[in-house]
Amino acid sequence: MNQITNEPLDRQADKTGQDKPPLLYDACIIGGGVIGCSIAQALSRYDMRIVLLEKNTDVSEGTTKANSAIIHAGYDAKPGSEKARTNVRGNRMFEAWCRELHVPFKRNTSLVLAFSEDGIKGLAELKKRGEANGVEGLHLLDRSQLQQREPHVSPAAHAALLAESGGICCPYQLTIALASQAVQNGLDLKLSCRAGRIRRHQGVFEIETSKGVVRSKVLINAAGVYADEINNQLSTYTFKITPRRGEYWLLDKSASDVFKATLFQLPTAMGKGILVSPTVDGTLILGPTAEDVTDKEDVRTTQEKLVEILDTASMSWAEIPRHQFITAFSGLRAHADSNDFILGFSPDVPGLINAAGIESPGLTSAPAIGQELAEMAAGFVQAGKKNSYQPAYQPAVPFREMSHQQRHQAILKNPQVGRIVCRCEQVSEAEIRDAISRPVGAATLDGIKRRTRAGMGRCQGGFCTPKVISLLSDELQVSPLALTKAGGRSQILTGRIGQIDLDHKENTHHG
Repeated sequence: MNQITNEPLDRQADKTGQDKPPLLYDACIIGGGVIGCSIAQALSRYDMRIVLLEKNTDVSEGTTKANSAIIHAGYDAKPGSEKARTNVRGNRMFEAWCRELHVPFKRNTSLVLAFSEDGIKGLAELKKRGEANGVEGLHLLDRSQLQQREPHVSPAAHAALLAESGGICCPYQLTIALASQAVQNGLDLKLSCRAGRIRRHQGVFEIETSKGVVRSKVLINAAGVYADEINNQLSTYTFKITPRRGEYWLLDKSASDVFKATLFQLPTAMGKGILVSPTVDGTLILGPTAEDVTDKEDVRTTQEKLVEILDTASMSWAEIPRHQFITAFSGLRAHADSNDFILGFSPDVPGLINAAGIESPGLTSAPAIGQELAEMAAGFVQAGKKNSYQPAYQPAVPFREMSHQQRHQAILKNPQVGRIVCRCEQVSEAEIRDAISRPVGAATLDGIKRRTRAGMGRCQGGFCTPKVISLLSDELQVSPLALTKAGGRSQILTGRIGQIDLDHKENTHHG
């Protein structure tokens, strides 16, 4: 970060050459993950001018795209903490929230497994803590009850705590839907826009970005692992965020029907441990590990940690089919030194609102956090609710979910529905074109992947990538050479074969 000064940031010149301040927003949100976008969606219900700054080329590019996708019941968090409060409230809001946004959600329940007599005591303590947090539907199961519910669970499991309110969702689809609805209702979404130096001058926040200066009456800090760098520029009430890396294995859909519930092991100080869980997309996930790192972009996968996942997960699932893994990945969680979420107004900077340290159960807490912080921001500028509000964008039913009759009718209306681009996930050309042209549309290969699942199946894009590149090029009207996997320097193609051959010959000749 640059040195802090009290001087106002540079003004922009108008057509007459006179200094003219940039547009003044009522609220500026930094961070386009599920938390930032949940705040944006809630704020877009108010009569306010709002902007969201995201340093990546798409929303949901950070922690949101690489987490466990679990909707937690709320039995683990310390009673009285922000984690506990927003977890339980968010869980109760989640099903209706996903229905409104047209994104998948399943109340599949969760089970915490115990492998010893001491572990059974730990389950009883968890149940007691959950009930103190207001969690309903908690039950202790003995071995026979557990085996009846989940026949494939390891026989080493002595007992389990059942949480009926546990669920699963798709975090990136959810975040894209939140951003889309906010944009439809007036949000100014600035992608590839990194926030830098920030000052508060005469009651207005002035944020230097890679796309110019942004001015706002309220600044909402939802910057994930970078939230401390935003807050600590402005406030004497500083905090530290430690990136905590979690690695995962993902299994093919052929293993999808092994478990119905999400299987946890007793949590530790580092998190909720290694889980085995189905996903709403029909795959199975194992992980995450928990390793504190120093680099806020360090999302490597490592042999050591992937082996650790297998060793630990085998306690819950003894017969892990290792031939069915299709990929591994990792993500970072933003762990605050307070060991709790940091929510609300800064004590010493009027108009600065933090949503920081949002690690697990942050996804579950998102609807509650979004609503509460939006109310704070609207109250600060004394804004009222809008008279009208556009409903969430609803994509067509995916080809893979259609009946034969639905497919027949859809193809008659639009032949692109019958052109399958991704064989593994049965994704049609029509779905990919819609993913590009819809509100907050895809502009990268990974953007298509998150909106349609093209490239997420067994072959991991080995078959469909060339066709997806062609469709992106056609819809965006750009050269295939300009397209990237995930923005930045992640170009997919480096040149045309004929030109590369010519360049090679010329270099060889001169050499």
